[in-house]
Amino acid sequence: MTFFDEMKTTFKDIPRPEGEISTLEFLEASESLVKLFDLFGSSAFSVVQNDMKGNINKVSTKFLSDPINCNTLQKLILLEIKENGKKVATQGLLWLCRGLQFTANAMRKCIDNKDWELSKCFEKSYSETLTKYHSMLIRPVFKLAMKACPYRKDLFVKLGDDLNKVNEQLEDWVAGLEEIVDVIMKFFESGNYGKGL
Repeated sequence: MTFFDEMKTTFKDIPRPEGEISTLEFLEASESLVKLFDLFGSSAFSVVQNDMKGNINKVSTKFLSDPINCNTLQKLILLEIKENGKKVATQGLLWLCRGLQFTANAMRKCIDNKDWELSKCFEKSYSETLTKYHSMLIRPVFKLAMKACPYRKDLFVKLGDDLNKVNEQLEDWVAGLEEIVDVIMKFFESGNYGKGL
């Protein structure tokens, strides 16, 4: 049994009706991703987890308020824009996707650079993804968390006993995550839906 076997939904399993991302399964996959940081065994990562959980809740609240018209992420965004109020879920989704992009980028570095420790993977990913969106007050908090990464070998032991299976599942999981994030971010760019958020 591995960490990935225990996931309710993985990013590669998310249905895509008419090329759109199913909201319910996206939320389930995102909740599973947040649990990855539990394996890091450091309270320093709680800032990352809390940020992601807060954004998951914003999207989930909107979805639960109208599951039929918000059954895909794209419809959820368009509905919130049409309602012409505060775009709480859209903002939450944008920030959640930035966090997912950061995680995908870090884990891709981990896969591609087997001699790198996790702290190096996450520090480089942070500088390439989230740092441009964070204020001078927030950056040191996140940078401290990156330094609190466990040793690579310690994390992989927690991911599962069968290292070959873990590596195979990690590759599939990251590829699925990268694909989903790419679709969502391209949708945000297509209509400039993230403007002002």
